[in-house]
Amino acid sequence: MAFLRMLFQVTCVVVMLSKMAVAASLAKPSCQHRCGDVEIPYPFGTTENCYLNHNYFINCSNSKPLFRNSIVNNIDFIQGELEILVFIAYQCYQNSRGVPGLQNSPHLRSQHFTISNTKNKFVAIGCDTFAFLSAFQNNEPFSIGCTSTCQSLRNVFDGSCSGIGCCQVQIPKGLKNYTLEVRSYNNNTKVRDFSPCSFALVAKEDEFNFSSSYLKSLQDIETYPMVLDWAIGNETCETARSKPDYVCGRNSLCYDPQNGDGYRCKCYKGYEGNPYLHDGCQDINECLQVPNPCNATATCTNADGSFTCVCPNGYVGDGMMNGTGCSPKASGQAKIIIAKVGVSTSLGVLFLIFGGWWSYKVIKKRMRIKRKEKFFKRNGGLLLQQQLFTNMNKVNVENTKLFNSKELEKATNHFSADRIIGHGGQGTVYKGMLADGRIVAIKKSNIIDEEKLQEFVNEVVILSQINHRNVVKMLGCCLETEVPLLVYEFISNGTLAQYLNGQNEEVPPTWDMRLRIAIEVAGAIFYLHSAASSPIYHRDIKSTNILLDEKYRAKVADFGISRSVAIDQTHLTTLVHGTFGYVDPEYFRSSQFTDKSDVYSFGVVLAELLTREKAILSSRTRDTKSLAAFFVSSMEGNNLFDILDNQVLKEAEKEKIIAVANLAKRCLNLNGKERPSMREVAMELEANQISPKVSNPQGEYREIEDIKTEISKQYDVSISTSCMDSILATSSSDSQPLILSS
Repeated sequence: MAFLRMLFQVTCVVVMLSKMAVAASLAKPSCQHRCGDVEIPYPFGTTENCYLNHNYFINCSNSKPLFRNSIVNNIDFIQGELEILVFIAYQCYQNSRGVPGLQNSPHLRSQHFTISNTKNKFVAIGCDTFAFLSAFQNNEPFSIGCTSTCQSLRNVFDGSCSGIGCCQVQIPKGLKNYTLEVRSYNNNTKVRDFSPCSFALVAKEDEFNFSSSYLKSLQDIETYPMVLDWAIGNETCETARSKPDYVCGRNSLCYDPQNGDGYRCKCYKGYEGNPYLHDGCQDINECLQVPNPCNATATCTNADGSFTCVCPNGYVGDGMMNGTGCSPKASGQAKIIIAKVGVSTSLGVLFLIFGGWWSYKVIKKRMRIKRKEKFFKRNGGLLLQQQLFTNMNKVNVENTKLFNSKELEKATNHFSADRIIGHGGQGTVYKGMLADGRIVAIKKSNIIDEEKLQEFVNEVVILSQINHRNVVKMLGCCLETEVPLLVYEFISNGTLAQYLNGQNEEVPPTWDMRLRIAIEVAGAIFYLHSAASSPIYHRDIKSTNILLDEKYRAKVADFGISRSVAIDQTHLTTLVHGTFGYVDPEYFRSSQFTDKSDVYSFGVVLAELLTREKAILSSRTRDTKSLAAFFVSSMEGNNLFDILDNQVLKEAEKEKIIAVANLAKRCLNLNGKERPSMREVAMELEANQISPKVSNPQGEYREIEDIKTEISKQYDVSISTSCMDSILATSSSDSQPLILSS
């Protein structure tokens, strides 16, 4: 018997070790599972048959794991993270004339790997530096940047990265395919002794701590660790499960990551190993763990994904170390006492049920009220009330209605997926119908952090001050849900970008329609700058923020980063925000946003209307990748008519095209002081609609002076005869008097 017992124990140990060996194998069978000091788990691999596809190839030819020519520090298949060493962007100057000696603009290209927004931050270092990170978010170009300056080392402190010697920006969600670029304002001329170079990098947050020595020592450091989030493919779990290439193995579940596309796998509770292998998740033998989960008196029995604890005869309890354990059974007298106590307790409970059932609803109602109050405070309700009270004389009370959650859930069929009409960086937009029959758009914000909360409150306050037919109307908001909700009027025909980039045969973008849209957008921005209760800078004018209603009338939208300024205030000094391709270069350099910065962004939209090109086009050369630069250079080279949309050339008069193109060029002037105001832009676009010759019922013609009077009244300015003549001269070569077209 002793021999059989020993044999049984040896057999159990062998089985246990066998299971542990299987569970420990994270690579495919017969594949290299380490490269240097780094574990290489599947779906990654070092040879063709050992990785899922080429996106997960790790080059181990020199005993150093390389991913896209970057050294790999660690691969975390549980969290779906890849830590690599990436090159630092830099620009150094070698002589007093400011000739760049060394410079580098590194990039990383991969559709299945996303910059981790929780483990990294974007950093620029230098005393004469501006840098930006260009990437793609939701398949659209996206850019962030910051500036770093200092005159000496006296104000540069270790550990501080607030813009003096060092600046940093949080990484937004969903950024892929990035490029780092760094430049100097003055070629480091005044600071070269202690800051000879400008640097930019994406740094792993818990390993970066700024030191003033970095101003020089980073010249000797080529790479810095950063973290990428990875997943499988670009489909959600719901879609991927039905595909033959679904990779989650047995005893594992699929989940969608918080950052990026695709799906990830993890082992069920009670299992461990690599869930991306078919049999990678193996049962954990809890009975062999130290400490043992069962009470010392109980017997532990392992099972697939779980275990049981059994008390010996004469004992009761769950046998768990952290539970009731095992206790001796009670005697007969003790059973009688327990029975009496049980009967008394039952009668008391029965009495309490009849006397206390009504209190349940009261308590539940109070809990709902407290929960709504908690969400209201967390979603910025108190901050919003403070802002609305501060701006009491400016806001429109009708625009600040607080909806309740039940009303909006009913309007969207509990936020059903088939009601989704759009996704954005700030949230998901649903189409809904209110109880009074109004069709609305309801924006459900993403998980709120402090910055997003400020943008949400800011958008409510800004839109509460605006009442203009060409600005999207906010109907109210809801703060008693887990994330805040904004309710807008429903705009049915999408964005201007979709309209220009699509092929709408029923309603093509004619010249008259494009000119009308430009006039409506210009009028709305002019209203924000000049006619609102206090001037408002939009700060993100772009074709995707211009919506078109059922009659293709323009509606300016998305006021999340807009700011209201005092009447005597000329600019805002902020971290650079906006969309790459639309951001005013002068604002990018100085971090000072003026009303002329909105004019520059409108100039890009005007160029889009004329050319039907995107603001950033990767197919163009590096110097002309920006539509603004391409448009201005084409005009200066007398090539305007080579870049215009065919429908514009077919329908519009040559003189009117030139007038609008010249206006766009003036808006895109690199010197903000030389750009026109939005009042002048709106006035000139209105004037461009003037018809060469239109008769009134008596066959008479309105004179130019009447036209001048009408436009002057509309924009509250006086127009000189010479200015008006130059505007009207572009409309026609006919000598007949001109009038405004209807």
